[in-house]
Amino acid sequence: MKLKSLSLLFLTIFLTSCSDLDKTEQNDKKSWNLSDGVEFPKNRPLSRAEDGVMLSDGTLIVADQRHGLVKINVSGKVEPFGDFQSLGYEHNPPKVESGPNGVHLTPDKQYVITADVFSGKIYKSSLENNSTDIIYSHEYGVNTARQDSTGAVWFTQSTENKNEERLFGALNTTISDGALYRLVDTDEGSSMTPELILGGLNFANGFYIDEVRKKLYLSEMMSNRVLAFDLDTSSGTLSNQTTLATIPTPDNMELNNDGFLWVASPLSNQIHAIDIENGDSYVVFDAQTQIGLKNMQEGVSRIENGEGFADLLSPELTGDMPGLLTGMILGGENQPFYVANLGAALIKVTAK
Repeated sequence: MKLKSLSLLFLTIFLTSCSDLDKTEQNDKKSWNLSDGVEFPKNRPLSRAEDGVMLSDGTLIVADQRHGLVKINVSGKVEPFGDFQSLGYEHNPPKVESGPNGVHLTPDKQYVITADVFSGKIYKSSLENNSTDIIYSHEYGVNTARQDSTGAVWFTQSTENKNEERLFGALNTTISDGALYRLVDTDEGSSMTPELILGGLNFANGFYIDEVRKKLYLSEMMSNRVLAFDLDTSSGTLSNQTTLATIPTPDNMELNNDGFLWVASPLSNQIHAIDIENGDSYVVFDAQTQIGLKNMQEGVSRIENGEGFADLLSPELTGDMPGLLTGMILGGENQPFYVANLGAALIKVTAK
C-alpha cells in the first residue's frame, strides 16, 4: 500500500508541475496544441514517419518504411530520397522487416544519418547526389545515430531486438540491455567494431550531442528519465551522469533555438521542453486525450514497478494524431515545426 501511495503522490506532483504552471511563467513560454496544427502532407502518403530533418529551404527528409527516406517540399510533394533500393532495401514482413527510425543531419549538413531500428543498419545519405551508403550493420536494431564534429558516429541500441516484435517486447517489461555505442572511423564500411560507451540501459532511445556545452543528453524510456553527461568528443568519453529531467517514456529529442531540449513522450502524447540549465520542464506541444491521461498515469506507475505499458499504446491514447507521437522536426526561427509519429502524415505547426 505504501508503494502504491508513493506512486500516486509522484504522479500528482508530476502532473501538477507540468499542467499547473504559474500564469506569469506560461506567458514567457510558447506552447501549442494539436488544434494549432494540420496534417502534412494532407493525403497521408507517408509510412511510419518516425523522425526527420528540415533543410534550410524548408524541405523535409523523413523516415519512410516503404522507401527508407522521402523528400517533402514545402507544398507537400513527396518523392523517395537516397536511392535505398539500390542497396537492396525492402520492407516485406515477416520475411524482411525494416524500420528507418532516427534521422539526423551531419554537423556539416551535407549528409543525413538514418538508423534502422529493426535491421540494425546505419545509413549515410548524400544531400548533393541523392545516394546512400551503409556505414555499419549492427547485430541488433539501432534506434538513433548521430555524427559528431570529429566524424565519430554515436548510436543507441534500445534492446537486443532483430525485429519489431522483440522491440515492443522490451516495452512489456523492463529489460536492461539498452546501450550507447561509438564508431570512430566511418569511412571503412560495415566491418568496424563499435566501442561500447554505456550499457545496462532500460530502453535507450533518442539522444542529442551538444558540443557547444560539451554535453550529451539521452532518453532512457523505460526509466522515465532524460540523462545528461559531460562529453569529451576528442576522446569519445562520457562522465558525470545525472538525471536532467523526469519525463514519461522519453523518445526523440532536439535542442531548439532558445536552448530548450524538446523531448517527445509517446505515452503522454506530448512534447516536453526542458531547460538544460536547471532541468525544469513544461509541455510545449499537447495532443493528450482524457483516456490518454489515464493511460499515462497507469503506464508511469507500471514502469516504476518494472512492468510494461505496450498495451496502453491504443488509438484512444493517440486520439487525432496520425500515429503514435515519437519526435519533432525543428527549423529556423520563422519556420514551422513538425510533429513526427508512427503514422502516415506529420503534424505541421506554424510557430506563433
